[in-house]
Amino acid sequence: MLRNGLEPWHLIIVLVAVFLLFGAKRLPEGARALGKSLRILKSETRALKEDFKEGASGADEAAPADAQAPAQRTIKSAPGDTAGARQVPASGPDMTKH
Repeated sequence: MLRNGLEPWHLIIVLVAVFLLFGAKRLPEGARALGKSLRILKSETRALKEDFKEGASGADEAAPADAQAPAQRTIKSAPGDTAGARQVPASGPDMTKH
């Protein structure tokens, strides 16, 4: 029934449909956002693995309850990320008045 379920021309049709739906301007933005998300996911996965290894090696030692508090972690922005550099203009329309 489905011997060749996904052939190259199927992929071409899907790519053309995506191009028509999102346009040439939004495709690079979407790819950039996807790349940032994957970098963040990769770094968080790596951090979880390191935490797990540290927890497994530290489980053998007897330590007071205060010393086993989780360490604070800071999530850093991806390289080349300019989203954190955006500034809100100081003057503008007052949104509190309706």
